[in-house]
Amino acid sequence: MESKGSSSTLPPPPDMHVSPVDECVGAEENQQQSSGRSDGAQAKEDTNIHASQPDGTSLKLVQSGSKLCGYLNKQGGPLKAWKSRWFAYEEKSCQLFYYRMAQDINPLGKVDLSRATFSYPLQGEEGTFHIQTPERTFILKAANRDTQMYWLQQLQLKRGLFREQHAEHQSMPRPDNLTVESTPSANCPANFLPMVKTPSGLVGEEAASLPAPGLNNPLNMSIKHPLIELQNTMHSFRNRQSQEIRQSVFHIDDPNDTQKTPLSKTHTLSVPTAGSSQTPESPSNAKCVDLHKNPLSTVSQYRKSWKEKFQPQELDRSQLQHEKLSLAEEVKAQKELVLLLHKVLEDAQLEKRTCAQFLAAEGEQERLELLRHGERRAAELRNHLESLQQENENLRRDLNQRDSHIAELQESVQLLMHKNQAKQEVILKLSEKLAACGEDQHCTNGLETETFKQLTLENMHLKDDLKAYKTQNQYLNSEIYHLTTLWRKSSKQEQSLIVKCAVLEANNCQMESRYLGILQKLQESEELNPELREAIKKVLKDAVQADLNAAIKINPISEYDEYGFKIAVDYKVEDLKLLAKIQALEIRSQNLLNHEECDGPLLARCAQLLFGLPEAELSSSTELKGLLRTGLPREYRVKVWRLMIQTRTKTLRERHPDRYQELCEKSRTSPHLVPRQIQLDLDRTLTSNQYFSPPSSPLIQKLERVLQAFSWQNPTIGYVQGLNRLAAIALLVLQDEEDAFWCLVVVVEDIMPQNYYTKDLLGCRADQRVLKDLMSEKLPRLTAHLEALNVDVSLITVEWFLVLFVESLPTRILFKVWDTFLYEGVKVIFRYALALFKYREEDILKIQDSVEMYQYLRIFPITIADGRKLTSIAFNDMNPLPMKLLRNRHAVHLEHLRAEIRELENLQKAYKAERVRSKDKELDTLASEDEEEV
Repeated sequence: MESKGSSSTLPPPPDMHVSPVDECVGAEENQQQSSGRSDGAQAKEDTNIHASQPDGTSLKLVQSGSKLCGYLNKQGGPLKAWKSRWFAYEEKSCQLFYYRMAQDINPLGKVDLSRATFSYPLQGEEGTFHIQTPERTFILKAANRDTQMYWLQQLQLKRGLFREQHAEHQSMPRPDNLTVESTPSANCPANFLPMVKTPSGLVGEEAASLPAPGLNNPLNMSIKHPLIELQNTMHSFRNRQSQEIRQSVFHIDDPNDTQKTPLSKTHTLSVPTAGSSQTPESPSNAKCVDLHKNPLSTVSQYRKSWKEKFQPQELDRSQLQHEKLSLAEEVKAQKELVLLLHKVLEDAQLEKRTCAQFLAAEGEQERLELLRHGERRAAELRNHLESLQQENENLRRDLNQRDSHIAELQESVQLLMHKNQAKQEVILKLSEKLAACGEDQHCTNGLETETFKQLTLENMHLKDDLKAYKTQNQYLNSEIYHLTTLWRKSSKQEQSLIVKCAVLEANNCQMESRYLGILQKLQESEELNPELREAIKKVLKDAVQADLNAAIKINPISEYDEYGFKIAVDYKVEDLKLLAKIQALEIRSQNLLNHEECDGPLLARCAQLLFGLPEAELSSSTELKGLLRTGLPREYRVKVWRLMIQTRTKTLRERHPDRYQELCEKSRTSPHLVPRQIQLDLDRTLTSNQYFSPPSSPLIQKLERVLQAFSWQNPTIGYVQGLNRLAAIALLVLQDEEDAFWCLVVVVEDIMPQNYYTKDLLGCRADQRVLKDLMSEKLPRLTAHLEALNVDVSLITVEWFLVLFVESLPTRILFKVWDTFLYEGVKVIFRYALALFKYREEDILKIQDSVEMYQYLRIFPITIADGRKLTSIAFNDMNPLPMKLLRNRHAVHLEHLRAEIRELENLQKAYKAERVRSKDKELDTLASEDEEEV
């Protein structure tokens, strides 16, 4: 479709055969015009659509507000006969009703166009097209091909308009965190075919005044709907008896009245028919007769006159194209300027960030390190500039070589043109000789003339077939485009509904968990009478026994997460089953919300930060620290972990490239020196993980080799309980056992303090005292409450520090902790330990019994569902928490522990010496008694 005031090049008459060159030119002009159209103009029914004729008149193709209706032949019945039916489109329901006549009041049937597709067979009868719905296929036939194409294009347009209006009415609100990109339809070539003009007298309300075709045909009656036929016949009979004007939904005014309308109104384009007023002597008919008599001789003249009429339009089009090219060049230059300004802005921001880091540095050492980093960056940029200059020189050298090569090619082209001209002269001479020889062969000329005519006729038929195939291909492309657009819109609506259902289900889970928590508090209340307490107890019992996964879930969540850990914890104690139910509801709610979150920005940040990053190199930056604290996506976790491990073990691995293979060989050759405790702990590693549950799992074998290799790597530690869980987490993420081995080496030997995993756990005990000091400063109320109950939190937190919260936190939060721990170090453990107590501070303060307190402290970390809140507390509420403070306090408490150990050893030595002396006295006393007896 074209907007008002636009012009289009009309196709040549059907009798003319256009050369491929002219067809390409026409196609390019149509494409240029269609590219400037707006798809939104098509959706407006009140848009006036015009087509410019050769004589300069503008006629309206589709009237605003006109109804889509007309007579079509419908194939049906057991005989598959064609029956004339009046078809009318209903906009509200997007349905095509069909009647026997235009004056009928009850339809014989309807076609649902909202989910229909349209096509037409090329080899079928002229005007035949198909409407395919999920229920059946309707085979219809129009009067000619133009009417057929008009119906198909209008049905496509009506279907698209209905789907757009339906989508607007059924639009669902999306959550704020979900953004769905919409592809503008203006960029898509929606108009594969120019819109066909309205056939005069065949469609629209004008056709209702014409007599129905095939009215007296007995096969035109509907056998399936006799009652409707009877009702329509009686209605027509009453109208005839009362001599009233026909009043139906397709009633139009008297045709004579239309002549009285002002001339300013736009008329429908009329098509000459057999009964038109044109006489055979008219110039147009004479021209057509001449064309039929001698088509080959008049094609060039007709084409010449056709092009002369459109020459002013071509000049205007060339001017517009020239302006378009100049504007495109200006836009390109502006884009380059914007890109240059963006680069300057990025450099300024980088310099500003560097200055801010320099000013924010606390010590001279950090400032010196920033200056060195800046110098290294400047050196890298200078090297990059030199390489670019060298590349520029090489490109200039290549350009000069290509210029010389082009000059040589131009000389060769000139030589070939001279040769071609000589060959043309030879061909002309041979043609003259051939013509002279042809005059002597009069007998064979007649046969050659007939053969030439046959070939010409076949060529014409083939061109007609080719044109028909091209038209069909263009229409099918248009139908595919429209269906694809509708499918995309339906997909967006479906995604919006899925998001809304997930949010509603998550809210339902939250409300259910709160409801159960309130019922639990009511059950513990002493003010309730026994009957209400029993009723509440029964409700809680039914809720605990009900299976969480028994209900129908719109967006089901697996029982295990992506790393194989079970999401909901199964508690053995009967009193904790209600807590497990509440926890399962909260975890499901968080999973549903996190499942529907748009991870596009996070993935984009990771891709931008890690793009082009070489292997074994990972420089520290504020962006990387913020990304790790947020939590890495699973797609990038393996790569980032490997880079952090390789950065920390680069020197060691360069000295011993085959270290892991050598240690595995030692384990195989000397199995008796491997700690026996490794084999005993394999079956007790991550029992809630499905990848470590079966004894024959390949990860169990990999874990055994990793632990044996580490026992040879660090004989001082060898193996202690807890290392199996650290290595198992590394295997789950990295999948490669050598990478898992080096990850274990980094954790034990590089990140954690010394003497952390020795037999006396000296470093871990010192950190427990540091944690108590920090709790007294950050959480004074909680510390006072625990001291009043005589509760030692180190009995609970020592496992957190030894195994880095493995099997203590939900896996979603656990891997966030590990992401930050591998980058920032041991202070992350202190932050999260303090954040855990801060998260549940109010609940802990309500407990007044020490036994219940120990029981709650063991299970409460695994019940935390909101990882974002915990991370915010760890890195915002617990500030400031510098690493220097932790090291100093660790050293102080380590010295106190060593002094206590030395004092204890001295007491043990004194006790042993006193014991030896007392034994010697007893022996002397016994000896003296024996002498007296003698």
